[in-house]
Amino acid sequence: MPSTLPTPPCVESENEILRLSPRSFREFADFITGKLGIKMSENKIPMLQSRLQRRLRELGLPSIEAYKTYLFDSPQAETELAHFISAVTTNKTDFFREPHHFSYLTRTALPALDGDPGRPWRFKLWCAGCSSGEEPYTLSMVLSDYALQRPGFDYVMLATDISSRVLAIAREAVYDAERVEPLSPEQRKKYLLRSRRPNCDQVRVVPALRAKVQFHPLNFMDETYPVADTFDVIFFRNVMIYFDKPTQQAVVNRLCRNLRPGGYLFVGHSESLIGLDVPVRMVASAVYRKAGSARE
Repeated sequence: MPSTLPTPPCVESENEILRLSPRSFREFADFITGKLGIKMSENKIPMLQSRLQRRLRELGLPSIEAYKTYLFDSPQAETELAHFISAVTTNKTDFFREPHHFSYLTRTALPALDGDPGRPWRFKLWCAGCSSGEEPYTLSMVLSDYALQRPGFDYVMLATDISSRVLAIAREAVYDAERVEPLSPEQRKKYLLRSRRPNCDQVRVVPALRAKVQFHPLNFMDETYPVADTFDVIFFRNVMIYFDKPTQQAVVNRLCRNLRPGGYLFVGHSESLIGLDVPVRMVASAVYRKAGSARE
């Protein structure tokens, strides 16, 4: 009789221990939604499994079940949470992404907020959900150009994100040359420094722009935000797409606590506040304004 070779047990067991089971996915998904507000449908299983497997390799853990224990119940849980958040959050951003907003900011919003062009004005902007820094540095370029046209204009910027990994990249402000292709040659010459290392195709944002942006961690799911300033403008773009409607409403209302009367809220072009009970009204595509006087 022909012999039948058994399937090596190690192959099946290895696949099994590295697989994200539906039950474990639901536990991780509930944790992510509760902690970060991010919706996690079952079509995200392959993505989450891949990112968790990468974290397993970094920690030397044998299985996703072992990682679950490590994240939820080990003495290292608090430290690991920061790594977990960085692993599961998506950070898609570009310089001058959705460029219409930057034109609207300088041509419409800033003049509308500028009640007395003859007086000094310290403009305050919050880039909420700043990712790896491309958006706040784009805004810093735009505002620096605007300052050349408006005597007495100065600005400060708060940039926040929940991921410590992308905040570290943003503070460093070093980018591959291909990342800055949306900038004009003039902007690259004015606002970027090339690496002095031979064959290094990287650039760094100039110190004058880096000094204008303060980067801090912030979780939109917190009931109150550790932000003291009141801002003229808040950029909150391409973040709400990950939230359900109740979370969107809660977060926008929290942000608006720090938006001055007459101030502007910019959201992503694929996002909308329609149907939400929030204290702003739409004034342009993906641009909203808070009721009240433009100048305090």
